[in-house]
Amino acid sequence: MPKRLSRREFVLSSAAVATAAAARAAGADRPAPSQAPAVMIRKTVNPVVISSNNGNIYKNGGDVTGVAKAFGLIAGGSDVLDALIAGVNLCELDPLDVSVGFGGLPNADGVVQLDSSCMHGPKKRAGGVACLEGVRTASRVARAVMDETDHHLIVGQGAQDFARRLGFPIEADLTTERSRRLWLEWKRRTDGEHYLDPVRRSEAFYRTGLEMVRDGLIEFDHFWGTINCNGIGPKGEICGVTTTSGLAWKIPGRVGDSPILGAGLYVDNDVGAAGSTGRGEANLYNLCSFLIVENMRRGMGPKDAGMEALRRIRANTVEQRLLDSKGEPRFQIQFYVLNAKGEYAAVSMYPSKFAVCTEQGPQSLDCDAMFPGRPEPA
Repeated sequence: MPKRLSRREFVLSSAAVATAAAARAAGADRPAPSQAPAVMIRKTVNPVVISSNNGNIYKNGGDVTGVAKAFGLIAGGSDVLDALIAGVNLCELDPLDVSVGFGGLPNADGVVQLDSSCMHGPKKRAGGVACLEGVRTASRVARAVMDETDHHLIVGQGAQDFARRLGFPIEADLTTERSRRLWLEWKRRTDGEHYLDPVRRSEAFYRTGLEMVRDGLIEFDHFWGTINCNGIGPKGEICGVTTTSGLAWKIPGRVGDSPILGAGLYVDNDVGAAGSTGRGEANLYNLCSFLIVENMRRGMGPKDAGMEALRRIRANTVEQRLLDSKGEPRFQIQFYVLNAKGEYAAVSMYPSKFAVCTEQGPQSLDCDAMFPGRPEPA
């Protein structure tokens, strides 16, 4: 059966035929070329969804994980960004995932504040929210910012008011019994004498949070939180979304890298996508997602582009409080990278897992790590 041409293929082919005919008419006295000019038509791509590992853990009481749900929707013809957001919604809504959405670890005052961004490669549009309270699915509000406004980022009370006007349910409290219990334990460990001076307080917050990680109360990767999820569809459409409850016990109003284009997420439909989880401040300083995509534009593969970003972070981390006895970063950060060919990689400062779903189904695989083991305790 003859292949049915898309409108784009028909236009390109028609243009090529017209160009060849014009060339023959203009130079009839010259020997005819042996063949018509080649027409470059983008081939189909095998769909891929890549995310942080919580994308292949949490199901919100259902039968599939986030990456599997997103992949199934993409394979079924859904818009890629719609599919990715449906996938991360499983983590946002699942109270067992304390790194995003409902039940996320709260800020220092016990309030869950959410950040999210999304980018649609084919449409070249983006949206984000920061310090959003009361809405479980920050990723959906970020998508609404992209679709319904001329802005990229709405924050704080304005973000909540925007969500309310669009019909999102607003809840008074997004903590769960588990996240409140963890916050109370952190509070007892750090605030027994009420407020410390600002420097000591900041150090105590960070140190005590990592102590809770070492005591098994919080998973290592969940202290920094977040899910990033990127995907490519069969026509080469690339999109991405990042959503988070942010750093556990953060200063109220703190915004990390997740809602910032070029940091927590960056997508170029001609090149690829990159997103991050882990220490947001390190990523913000270096705008690593943008750096990774630009490195791929210059010809690097996903793994090499990601490792170059880790090296940039390592070189720019100079404060002693952030370094271990070997002079290496004391924190975790990961990048999830996908190029326009459907090739992917995940890299991390220290060993970690990532999730991916292809035609072979969902998998949790090892990231390529810069350093072995875990960061030394503070």
